Amino acid sequence: MSATNIPTLELRNLQVAYTVRGIDREVLRDISLSIAPGEAYGLVGESGCGKSTAAFAAMRYLPRNGKITGGAILFEGKNIVEMADDEVSGLRRSAISMVYQNPATALNPTIRVGDQVAEVFQLSGVSKSDSLAMAQAALVQVQIADPAQVMRRYSHQLSGGMAQRVVIAMALASNPRLLVMDEPTTGLDATVEAEVLDLVRELRRDTGTAVLFISHNLGVIRHMCDRVGVLYAGALVEQGATADLFNNPSHPYTVGLLRCIPRGGLHKSTDRLDTIPGTPPALGTHFDGCVFADRCALADDSCRTHLPQMVTISGAHVARCFHSDKASSMPRSIEQTEFVSQSEIHATNNGDTLLSINHLSKIFTQDGHKVQVINDVSFNLGFGETLGLVGESGSGKTTIAKLVLGLVSPEEGGVVTLDGKGLAKTLNRRDVHDVGSMQIVFQNPDQALNRRHSVTRIVGRAVERLRGFNVSDAIDRAHELLSGMRVEASLHSARPVQLSGGLKQRVAIARAFAGAPQIVVCDEPTSALDVSVQAAILNLLVDLQKKDNTSFVFISHDLGVVRYISDRIAVLYLGRVVEFGTSQRVFNGPFHPYTEALLSSVPNIDGSIRKRIPLTGVVPSPSNPPSGCVLNPRCPRKAGSGYETLCETEEPNLTEVEPGHFMRCHIPVANLKQLQS
Repeated sequence: MSATNIPTLELRNLQVAYTVRGIDREVLRDISLSIAPGEAYGLVGESGCGKSTAAFAAMRYLPRNGKITGGAILFEGKNIVEMADDEVSGLRRSAISMVYQNPATALNPTIRVGDQVAEVFQLSGVSKSDSLAMAQAALVQVQIADPAQVMRRYSHQLSGGMAQRVVIAMALASNPRLLVMDEPTTGLDATVEAEVLDLVRELRRDTGTAVLFISHNLGVIRHMCDRVGVLYAGALVEQGATADLFNNPSHPYTVGLLRCIPRGGLHKSTDRLDTIPGTPPALGTHFDGCVFADRCALADDSCRTHLPQMVTISGAHVARCFHSDKASSMPRSIEQTEFVSQSEIHATNNGDTLLSINHLSKIFTQDGHKVQVINDVSFNLGFGETLGLVGESGSGKTTIAKLVLGLVSPEEGGVVTLDGKGLAKTLNRRDVHDVGSMQIVFQNPDQALNRRHSVTRIVGRAVERLRGFNVSDAIDRAHELLSGMRVEASLHSARPVQLSGGLKQRVAIARAFAGAPQIVVCDEPTSALDVSVQAAILNLLVDLQKKDNTSFVFISHDLGVVRYISDRIAVLYLGRVVEFGTSQRVFNGPFHPYTEALLSSVPNIDGSIRKRIPLTGVVPSPSNPPSGCVLNPRCPRKAGSGYETLCETEEPNLTEVEPGHFMRCHIPVANLKQLQS
């Protein structure tokens, strides 16, 4: 094989095991794949299937109890399994980089962000002063506003999305020949995600960097990767060119994953998301036959007793299945049932409002500067309605949630009213009924659940405090809530560390419903979940809304999820609502220029190419917002509109441009329609 044909990374019959209580438990089962220079290879599958283990093995960075029990890992033709530790460390400094899934654990909490990024350049021989300048430029590349300020902060002072961008900047700094990306865009909004992926594409094109891309975002995988491998229970069950695999999935597991996605304008009112029944097998499970047989609708006796071999579908597209010809016609696991939103009923009958927020503003002090993160926000939420909040990181979505919940107090003049009753500004001044009426489901259940308590105790304690139940009745109610969230009775005594991410989030939802709330704020509740678990959680939320007439404030970067579950949507930019309307109105246009840019950045799962409408320039600092319309320095529609002077000098009002559809823009909606057609 000539040097030009040598893959950057090749896994040959790789087998990896973790030693648990003295027993070797198989994690990767005879994996073979290769990535050529300049190629992007995507690995997909549910949590626990072995994706991250494959990534760490490629870096030869397995945990202490992990070991390679067979096969080889070749980097540019050299087996790194046989390399000395010093040689592997040298590769990690100069040739192989990794973007880790959890930026909170990837950044050193005791070192300022700028010094951490600069250290990457210093390891390649750059002076300290030059490395700091290069670090600032690297942060600009990943769309971080105020990079000089961010460099002076510590990791705990960054949002999740900003921390992820810092980690990506560090990984790209060494111009690696192999870039391993493990869920690199989980905490990023659509526009930043698109910019980061463009950076990776440029790196591939300019330097021939090979990319191993691991993600549960199948839309990103479709647009980013040349080839895709599907992992389940540590086995590669399907592999092929991206278009071939997505257009003709030939393993039942791949078909199931693709059916879980809220795509093509699906909405809860008419569509139920399909799910994959059951749960992935435990670590190290032994299989006599197909690893997916227990969850497969097509499985027969031969599937359970004989190990299927890879069969060729077409060209390099292969699948490990006895029934690959029937996979695409596999029956659905979820029956379709019509759901009529309670907000539609109330809007038709009497227009009842459950939650009203009026003139909410919030100013924080940061590095001695006053920063207005929320600017005069007002909207209503109806009974049984879901209001989606979308916008880039730093737009104010989570701050609005905290203001509503009383976790932070608004500025003078801001009012929150629940069912006609004005609420105290802060949580500690609200009575138990008010606190129980509004609950929150956080993005990360690991940090939201007390790891020392059983899940029954976690939920039961909330029932005691919010409902006034005695201990015995609270435990009974906790079991009822957990069972309602489809947490098996055998797991009610488990602690959070013993549960999967999806089960932890179900426990968090059960706790949120402990006080029989009227409103639940969902802050990125599915961003860290696999598409199969995400579909189950979304179906669960819709069922709860239908049963209890609960209202949701739903915050997410995933615009497909927001479109599916929301009745109305508020689009936020720099602390202001720039567009507001029904889900159909906001997603079908005409769009505010900012909404247009957000939607154009979302990769389509069907592979169709949408014209990208980029936001020019850098994200402005909330401490020094632009004059006039705050979007004007980045607006894709300002130039040539005839309204340039007005956009730069006068801030527009939020006005009704169509019945029930509001925009904050000087350009008339008729002009926007023409420009966007």
